[in-house]
Amino acid sequence: MALGLVLAGSLVAPAVALSQAPPPPPGPPHGPPQPAVISVTGQGMAQVAPDMAVVSLSVTRLAETADAALAANNAAMREVMAALKADGIAERDIQTSDFSIYPHYSPQSSDSSNEPSPPKTTGYQVTNTLTVKVRDLQKLGGLLDRSVKLGVNQGGQISFTNDDTKVPLTQARRRAVEDAVEKARTLAEAAGVKLGRIVSLEENADLPMPIRPAPMMRMAMAKEADSVPVSGGENTYTVNVFMRFELAP
Repeated sequence: MALGLVLAGSLVAPAVALSQAPPPPPGPPHGPPQPAVISVTGQGMAQVAPDMAVVSLSVTRLAETADAALAANNAAMREVMAALKADGIAERDIQTSDFSIYPHYSPQSSDSSNEPSPPKTTGYQVTNTLTVKVRDLQKLGGLLDRSVKLGVNQGGQISFTNDDTKVPLTQARRRAVEDAVEKARTLAEAAGVKLGRIVSLEENADLPMPIRPAPMMRMAMAKEADSVPVSGGENTYTVNVFMRFELAP
């Protein structure tokens, strides 16, 4: 009987001890307080004249058979490529960007029983497209003119760009950050606070949109003039930044 009392007492004692342990102190509900910040956006732009043009030139030929259309297209394209190289365009600046062969069909007709007859192949169209980088813009108008006379009958899209965009983008970045810092200082002064360290800085750069003259209009002008009139204008490089500043205590 004494042994049973000792075992019962040992089982009850831990439960009493646990019930008397103090609960842990409550912690902050949402972590440490976040520092106050000012968020601003800044924009910087840099304008620079283009020093290069990217031109799309296409040769399209139609014939009764695919072989005949391909042969005619190849002959015209060889002359165009030879003329480009004779004008000083380097091999690395001439790239075939598209090639296609499409059949042409006769319109669908119906017989006396109003049953539609299957379309018949009437010929084939072969198109070969070159993308050409013209690094001497003074040659651009004459190059377009000679290309059309040698057989280019589609394309003519022009994108004016810069071979090295590092300098204008660097200028735009500096101006964007300066714009953002000036805005942050103005806001802090108006609010009666002081700026602290930069918390974050993000950038978004926009390259210039290509200038594209109407292609078919340019092709028509080239047949009547000594050279196609072109104007490069200026390219605008834009950089946007998003900055967050802590407020000084």
